[in-house]
Amino acid sequence: MAEKRDYYEVLGVDKGADKKEIKKAYRKLAMKYHPDVSEEEDASDKFKEVSEAYAVLSDEEKRSTYDQFGHAGMSGFSNEDIYNNINFEDIFRGFGFDVGNIFDMFGFGGGRRGGPQRGADVYYDLDITLEDAATGLEKDIQVPHSKTCSVCNGSRAEPGTSTKTCPTCGGSGQVRQVNNTFLGQMVNIRPCNECHGEGTIVESPCHNCHGKGIVRQTSTIHIKVPPGVETGSRLRVSGEGEMGTRNGPPGDLYVMINVKPHKLFQRDGANLYYEQPISFVQAALGDTIEIPTIDRPIDLKIPNGTQSGTTFRVKGHGMPHLRWNGNGNLYVKVKVITPRKLNAKQKELLQEFADISGDEIHTDDKGFFDKVKDVMGH
Repeated sequence: MAEKRDYYEVLGVDKGADKKEIKKAYRKLAMKYHPDVSEEEDASDKFKEVSEAYAVLSDEEKRSTYDQFGHAGMSGFSNEDIYNNINFEDIFRGFGFDVGNIFDMFGFGGGRRGGPQRGADVYYDLDITLEDAATGLEKDIQVPHSKTCSVCNGSRAEPGTSTKTCPTCGGSGQVRQVNNTFLGQMVNIRPCNECHGEGTIVESPCHNCHGKGIVRQTSTIHIKVPPGVETGSRLRVSGEGEMGTRNGPPGDLYVMINVKPHKLFQRDGANLYYEQPISFVQAALGDTIEIPTIDRPIDLKIPNGTQSGTTFRVKGHGMPHLRWNGNGNLYVKVKVITPRKLNAKQKELLQEFADISGDEIHTDDKGFFDKVKDVMGH
């Protein structure tokens, strides 16, 4: 039997690696070697190797024992003890792996995963515009996930052939192992390694799914995005996740919404914010201006004497509320723009305005030759 490799070497991490680094390394290697996706002949053995390394190094107690005594320190742990703290559903969420088969692969006792297993959930990221979020939309999306093989209808056998009862477990999918200990006989029940807990053996595997009963495919799924969604909202489409195992139900599809930034509006919940530039004449005299909203332009009245930075509330022109009827508000902040260049007439009128207002304005509008004349005394 080949000597076991160092667990740190197996995962490709340093001995000082933290739990996050160890988990990241394991997920990467699991994606490479999991038998459901890998074409390598020894993928199953390599997957078991990296999984065992992760199971030990991710557990503080086992890792401490391993660091002190190496593989010899692991001899006191049973197969179940090594893996008992791993949440495979969490590690492989979204990967489309058959978690039930993982437990069978490791030979866990007690028939722990022998029954129907629900399929994993699938997550799909969808980018939409603010206008889409305001009106809602319907669209078709392309989702890769596992489905029942259409050739063998999930039987795993080539059409026209049949399966046979497993001779090792007699069709139960489980085997009993009796161990004599100082406490007496201990009976250990575990999934059958011969049929992997199925109870039947496929002699002629289906050519389409290679005897797995499921295939990876991309499905077109019609979704409805309701008005008012925000970034972080998620839509659940029941039954469109990964296929379950042993007649278990499929998982669900979760569409994760991301609303792209808008060039005009800032959003806070159901409210929108917009900055509108106006001239100092409009601010002083008042005006009615056209402003954009999320669906159409509308008129906004600017009272005379409006100060820069004043915010006006336009009721009901924000985003739809997601959980109840009605819309939020649009808040328009006006910014008074001072002209950079004035012609002679504009300067004259403004100076006249200043004189009437009693404002003493000190400007230096003389040209170069006027300044030279002042210096020469002319």
